Amino acid sequence: MSRKPLPAQAGERSRAELSFDKPQVLAQLFGQYDRNLVALENRLGVYITARGNRVGLEGTAEQVALARDVLNDLYARIQRGEEVDTGLVDAAIAMASEPTLDGILSAERTSAPPIMIRTRKKTIVPRTPAQAHYMKELVSNDMIFALGPAGTGKTYLAVAQAVAQLITGSVQRLILSRPAVEAGEKLGFLPGDMKEKVDPYLRPLYDALHDCLPAEQVERRIASGEIEIAPIAFMRGRTLADAFVILDEAQNTTPAQMKMFLTRFGQNSRMVICGDPNQVDLPGGVPASGLADAVRRLEGIEGIAMSRFTAADVVRHPIVGRIVDAYEGPNA
Repeated sequence: MSRKPLPAQAGERSRAELSFDKPQVLAQLFGQYDRNLVALENRLGVYITARGNRVGLEGTAEQVALARDVLNDLYARIQRGEEVDTGLVDAAIAMASEPTLDGILSAERTSAPPIMIRTRKKTIVPRTPAQAHYMKELVSNDMIFALGPAGTGKTYLAVAQAVAQLITGSVQRLILSRPAVEAGEKLGFLPGDMKEKVDPYLRPLYDALHDCLPAEQVERRIASGEIEIAPIAFMRGRTLADAFVILDEAQNTTPAQMKMFLTRFGQNSRMVICGDPNQVDLPGGVPASGLADAVRRLEGIEGIAMSRFTAADVVRHPIVGRIVDAYEGPNA
C-alpha cells in the first residue's frame, strides 16, 4: 500500500514504523482494499504506508502516536479472536483519544484487557470510553441508570453482565423487563396467549440473551425460572431479591410505573435502568416519561450511578451515529 502523501498540516512532522510478527493476520488488520488504514488516515489525518509486515506512519507527533496506539490495539484484538470492522476502528480511535481511561490502551497489547465481561459464548470488552465507564459502574453500584441513544450498548452490556453474574452464582435470578408500549404505530389486538402477545415487545432482550448464552441454556434457564422476561406490569407487588434486574426502554414508563419498579429492589440485587430520554413513545411525550422524572429525583443519591452515552458512543454501523447526530444534534 502506497499512496500520495497527504497535504502538510501545521505542526512538526513526525514519523514512526511498526512491525507486526504475524503477517497472516495483517489482511484482517488492514481490511479489504486497506479500508481500515484508509479510515485511520481520514479520521486522524495521518499518512500510512504498508510494505510486508511493516507499517509506516507520518503526521504530527500526536497523529502518529494515536495511529500507533490504534493499530497496536486492533492487532491485539485480532490476536484475541475479535472481528475488526470499520465500527471497531472508529471505536479504537475514540478509545485511543481518551487520555483518562485508565489501563485500556496503556496495558500490554497482548494481555487481556482490564475491563471485560465473560459469558458462555464470548468475552466482551468496551468499544468506547463511555462503555468502559459503564462496565465499571455495572460491577460497583447497586443501581445504574444508563441513558443515551440506541446502539450504544446500554442494554446489551447490562444483559452480558447479568449473565456473567448468573453463571458465577453472584445472583440467583436474571429478570428482564420493559414496558409494552407501541413505538409510533398501533398494532391492534395481537393473537395468541399472554406470552405470545408480549414476546414481540421483549424480542430485543431475547436477542441479547442468545448472544451471551447457548440457545439450550437460555431455554432451560427460562423454564426453571432462573431467567424471567416480562412486561413491567408483571413486577407489581414483588420484591426482587438475589436478582440482577434490567428495565429496558425505561423512557416509556410513567412516573408511577417507574416508582413501582424501583421499589421492587431487594437484598443482594442489582438493578439497571436503560433508556433514551429523547425517544419517548408515550402519548404525553417527554414530560410524561418516568425516566426523566427518576433521573431528576435520584441523581446524586449514594449507591445510584448515572452513565450517559452520546451519538459518539454508537457501536452499530457508523452511519447510525451520524443519523442520531442529525436528529438530536445542534442543528436538529
